[in-house]
Order: sequence, then C-alpha cells, then structure tokens
Amino acid sequence: MLTALATLLSHYKRHPGQLAMLLLGLWVAGALWSGVQAINASARDSYARAEALFTTGLDRLERRDGEPLTREDFLRLRRAGLPVSPLLEGTLEAPDGTELRVIGIDPLTLPGDSAFAAASTQGELTGFLTSPWQTRVAPDTLPALGLSAREASGAEPRLGGLAEGRLPPLVLSPTLPPDTLVMDIAAAAALLDSGERLSRLVTAPGALERPPEGLVLTRAATLVSPGQLTESFHLNLSAMALLALVVGLFIVQAALGLALEQRLGMLRTLRALGVSGRGLVGLLALELLLLGVAGAVAGIVSGVWLARVLLPDVAATLGSLYGAEVAVTLNLPWHYWLGGLGVTLGGLLLAGSGVLWRAAKLSVLGLGQAQAWRAGFYRQLRGMGLAGGGVAAAGLILWAWLSRQPAGEGLLAGFGLIAALLLASALLLPPLIALILAGLGRLARHRPLAQWALADLQLQLPRLALAMMALLIALSANLGVSSMVGGFRLTFLDWLDQRLVADYYLRPAPEEFDEVQAWLAERPGVGELLPTRHAEATLLGIVSSEGSRSPQLPVGLYGITPGESLMPNWPLLATQAGRDAAWQAFAAGEAAFVNEQLAIDQRLEPGDRLTLTTPSGQETLTVAAVYPDYGNTRGEVLLATPQLAERFAATPSSIGIVLAANVDEATLRDALRQRFELGSDALVDQREVKRVSVEIFERTFTITRALSVLTLAVSALALLASLLAQARERRRQLAPLWALGVPRARLVTVQLVQLAGMALGVGGLAVPLGSLLALGLVAVINVAAFGWRLPLHVFPGDIALTLATAGAVALLAAALPAARLWRTPPRALLAEEGGT
Repeated sequence: MLTALATLLSHYKRHPGQLAMLLLGLWVAGALWSGVQAINASARDSYARAEALFTTGLDRLERRDGEPLTREDFLRLRRAGLPVSPLLEGTLEAPDGTELRVIGIDPLTLPGDSAFAAASTQGELTGFLTSPWQTRVAPDTLPALGLSAREASGAEPRLGGLAEGRLPPLVLSPTLPPDTLVMDIAAAAALLDSGERLSRLVTAPGALERPPEGLVLTRAATLVSPGQLTESFHLNLSAMALLALVVGLFIVQAALGLALEQRLGMLRTLRALGVSGRGLVGLLALELLLLGVAGAVAGIVSGVWLARVLLPDVAATLGSLYGAEVAVTLNLPWHYWLGGLGVTLGGLLLAGSGVLWRAAKLSVLGLGQAQAWRAGFYRQLRGMGLAGGGVAAAGLILWAWLSRQPAGEGLLAGFGLIAALLLASALLLPPLIALILAGLGRLARHRPLAQWALADLQLQLPRLALAMMALLIALSANLGVSSMVGGFRLTFLDWLDQRLVADYYLRPAPEEFDEVQAWLAERPGVGELLPTRHAEATLLGIVSSEGSRSPQLPVGLYGITPGESLMPNWPLLATQAGRDAAWQAFAAGEAAFVNEQLAIDQRLEPGDRLTLTTPSGQETLTVAAVYPDYGNTRGEVLLATPQLAERFAATPSSIGIVLAANVDEATLRDALRQRFELGSDALVDQREVKRVSVEIFERTFTITRALSVLTLAVSALALLASLLAQARERRRQLAPLWALGVPRARLVTVQLVQLAGMALGVGGLAVPLGSLLALGLVAVINVAAFGWRLPLHVFPGDIALTLATAGAVALLAAALPAARLWRTPPRALLAEEGGT
C-alpha cells in the first residue's frame, strides 16, 4: 500500500503545476478564512471586555442646562436617598502617543451587579480606595505604557499632562477594555486636576422612575451595545471570507478532477495489480489528507499574518463607526487553531468527495476510458440543473417569507437568500453553457472550423466547469459589493452636502448659547442662523391605519431650524401631502419628521400620530415626512428647534452659521473667539466635518474591498491554473487540424476566441447576477443590519472592469499555450498526435 501511495503521489512530480494549484487553493482559501476569523475572534474578545463599561448597562444623569455636574450635586442626591454613583472621565497621552481613557469610580456606590464594577475592583478593595491607590489596566494596554507584563505589577509609569506626575501603582485586570485606566475617583480627580467636577452620575437600570428636578435621565436601553451594532459588520466579513473559501475549494476540486482524469491509466494498472477499489479510494483520501494538512497549516499561518495587517484598520473602523474599542493585538483562543484546521480540511473533504465517489463507482475498464468519465459528467449536468432549480425554488420561498417579516429583521435569513442566489447560479451555469454550446454548434454546422471549436469547448467543459463557476461567483460578488460600496459613497456624500448647509457649526457652552446666538444675529456678515437642540423621550403610543399600539420605545429628539438654506436641501423620502406642505406643517410646529430607522422599525408612514413623554407630561405629534439618516443607529423624531425647546425643554446643541456673500471669514472667526473666549474645537468648518466623515467611510470599507479584490484574484488564478494545466493535451487535439491544413496562426486565433468568448459569456452572466446581489445587499442585508435602506446604483465602469477582468484572464491563459503552439515545429506536433 505504501508503494501504491508513492505511485499516486509520483503524479505530482510529473505535473508540479497541479500540485501548486491544489496547495494554492487550500492556502489562499485557508488564509482568507482564518484571517477574518482571527479578526472576529479578537474583536469579540474586546467586546466582551467592553461590556464592563458603565454606558452599556447603567442609567445616567446629566444636568438639563448642560453645566457640568459637581460633587455637591452627588451629595445632594445621596442625602435625598437616591442610589446614584459619581463618575469622572478624562484622557491622557501615553509615551507612544496613544490616547488613554481614565475612568474614576466610587466602588462603594457603583451598582454591585455591574460588570464594570466587578472587573474594576476585583481583588483587595482597600488598596483600591486608599492612598497611593491603584490603577487597574488590561494587559494589552501595557505596550502603550512602555512596560512588559513581567514588570507591570506595581509599576508607576509617568505620563504627560499629569498633575501628580505618575500613575498610581498598576494592577492587571484582563477583563477591562484596551487603553482604559480605572482608579478610585479621588485618584482620578487628582491626576486630571478636575477639582469638584464630575462627568456624570449613574444608577442601576430602572432605579429611578423619573429624573430629579433639573436633570436629564438617559436610560440604559437607549445606549447601544457595541456588540449588537458590530455583529452585522463581522457577519459581512465572515460572508466574504466564506466566499473566498468556496472559490478556493473550487480551485481544489478542479485540480483534483484533472489529476484523477490524467491518472485513469495509473488507477487501472493499480487495480489490475491487485489493489482493491476500497483500498484505492482510501489511498486517494490519505493523499487528500496529506495535501490538506500542508495547505491548511500554511493557510492558518498566513491568515494570522493577514489579520495582523488588517486588524488596525478594523479597529479604527469599529472605533469611528460604532464607538467600539478593539485591541490592535491578536488574542486568539486555542479553539481558533483547531477550528481553522477543521474548516479547511472539511472543505477539502467536501471538494474531494465527488472525485472519490466517482472513482469508487467506475469499473476497472471504465477507469481507462476518458469518454466514460465525460459521459458521467454529462449525466451530472442534469443533476446540477435539478439541484440548481431546487436551490432557486428554496430561495424564492425564503424571499416570500422575508417579505412578510417585520422590517429590520431577518439578517441571517437575508444572508441565506444571498447564498441561495449564488449557489443556484453556480449550479445552473454548466448546464446553461452546455445548452448554449449545443445551440451554437447547430447554427455553425456549415462552418466546419467553428463547429469544431464549439465541439472542442463541449469536450473541455468537464475541466472548465468548476473554474467557470468560481469565476461567476467571484465576479458577481465583486460587482455586487462594489455596487453597494459605490452607491453608499454617492448617497453618503450627497446626503452630507444636503445636510451640512451651513458654512460653520458652533458649539458654545449651554449657558452662553442664547447670548452667542443674539450676538451672531446682529453681525452683518451672517446671512442665517440654524440653531439645533437635542433631547430624549419615550415613544408611548402610535396611532396608524393599522390601529394603535404602545411600543414603549426610547427615541432621540432632534431640533432643526427650517430656514431658507436648510429646507430646499434637506432630503425627504416620503411625505403625506407633498414636500412643501410637509415643511409648512413642520415649521408651524403642527407636525414632526421621523428618520428612516424609526419608520422601518415601527412601520410608520406620514399621517401616523405619535405620543411622546415630555418633562411635564405627554405630547402627541403627527408624522409629516420620513427622512434618511444614514449612519444613525437609533430611532429619531425631528422637530423645529423652537417647538422642541418649548415642549421638551431640550438642551442646546449647536448653531449653524450661514455666511453672507463676500464676507471676511477670518475676521468673523477671530471676533467670535475673542468675544466669547471659545476653544479651538468649538467652531468647526463644514469642510472639516465632511473630511472626517469621508475618512470614516473610506476606512469602514477598506476590509470589504480588500477581501473582494483577493477573492477576484483567487478566481482568476483558478481559471488560469485550470487552462494551463490542460495546455499539453490541447496541443494534441490541435495537431490533427494542423495536419489537415489549418495554419498555426488560425489555430492560435481559434484558441484565443474560444476561451475569451466563454469567459466573456460568464462575465456577461455575472452582470445581472451582481445587480441582483447588490439589490439583496441594499434592500435586505442593509435594512436588517442597520435599519435603513440604500438606493441601488449601477456603475458602468464596474461592469466594464468585470468583463475586462474575465476576458483578460482567459486571454492570458490562452496566450501562453498559444505562444508555445506557435513556436512548436510541425514535426513535434505530429509526434504529439502520434503519441496519443
């Protein structure tokens, strides 16, 4: 049996390209899958530690007038018997430039069931509460402090900007988030030189029925958990990695099928020498295992490297988009390694099972007959057609079920619908190609060379099918993702231009808000002022055409000024009686707008009536319009700023400043800063807001673009490797044509037209499939994940690039054998034909 195994493996010594193709498929598939899973595992570990943060589980109190809370406010509430706890926050800069978050707590009053309290005060409490105090820190924060784990315990590192010069002694707490320093509030106040000021007061969820006078209560339910928000992001990454794994396994299956077909004579000889059919299949399975382990190990190691390269971008994306802190160092559990090896080997077994099954079923005589193999493939075409039809029917059933579900739900089912679309298309592709070739062959029956070229493609179809399936999936996925990302970019930039109509945005202190607004209104260079306010409320009731219901849902309230600059540009998705009527009712305070997220979540339409809580009771509002609110994760109700201030005692937020024509901007900025002693970050240029927003957007899709390009490259390699692997046998089939008088230049042209035509045909099929995929991403996945829908955009440039990629790969794969054919002397061509 060892001799038989060595005989089987000797095939790859004679055909090293096939061995490289097998290992390449396993390596790339394993690397992309393992890399993404490493990123997801590390990020989820950070989320688990981030759950310790107070904002994910505690109600919070802030002053209604926007003034900072003080220790006197805390003492007053505690003396009144209210179970509140003080919190102080600040930032410090580490020696390497990292911004560290300092959190001061009072562990004696912080709710005891808070995960944050447990993580922060684990161990001996006396040292935490008494001088010289302690600094609780996660191990992955130590590199920013310039310390190793061995020297960290008890160390007192010096940081810039500290009033006291050094941090209290360090104590490691692995459950804390990265770049976070937790200490007693007295130690934090001394370090940050904050005096009597507090950042906020927190209390256990539901401990207070209503806020104390002069304070605003924000419920924990209104504070979004990073883990919930980022799940769809990681699900998208996993879907792209799974797509790359599938494409890589297509390469493997194509290589295995080609290797088995080329070894038919060898297998027949081994059976004739006494190797049983079961033993031969076992040897082939052992060969798969040896190759699989080599490729999987290389893939996992490369995947970890890929994760280390991409993780900083992922961490920045999640931090800017969702506010979720993610460590930039990998923290991989032991089961990650076993899981990566198991997924790769399981995929290899799945890819090779068909080859093993067919090898086991073919008779000894049939093993030596190429036509028997091809006849078996054409029988499979019927099975693939039936399976593709079944998957398509299942996808239609899933789509019908999703259409009846509440909007904003069904994320996993949406991905199932996308998977069914891709799988059905891949399964139906080979039967479709076979039908098209047969039809074209009948049309070309009076043109012998064209008929031969089409028949030759039918003969190659068993070898090309898997590579073409991989190419279709990768091209359509690339086109769908690029359409979604490009559409998001266009929509997002247009939305920014429409929403950010003011030239500058000013955030004065709440106590100076009215004075600053009055001063600006008298300046001759100011054309219009657009003040905004914000508040929190609970949506108590909804009255719609479907009836009435009581969702008891926390929502945000936002106030805008319906001025001449803002109204023509503010986008509206749906109105009750037209855009002008909606704005007229809004400006008069008779109606409100709701964002798309709230409308989808609660099935709201213009004309519905909402009942909201206010500091003095309840208010009922009519919905006049629905507006897009990209990037927001919460439901929001929009009111005119004066109405919001009057009815909901809303906190001042910002003032948009629209400048008059030919105004001296520098003079106005300097006068404003000198008059009110504003900080450098209080006045923000609209252009800077757009720059930061676009930067966040570009970083958000860096990983998706990278995986999409890598997947497309893998599929191109699959097609290239499949065509190059059979180049020698192609020359044997072309030799009789040359002997019949067809010039070699004509033969080269036929080769190029054959493969480029098939690849362009696959690329053409990928265009509508990619458009359907993009529609599923924006209409199903995006709505289920984020609560809002993107408009569908089709980009001719991306379509042209898709077709060009397919044609270029096919031409390259055909050009290399064609060049060898051109250089092959006639005697060698006849010798190849004679050797068949």
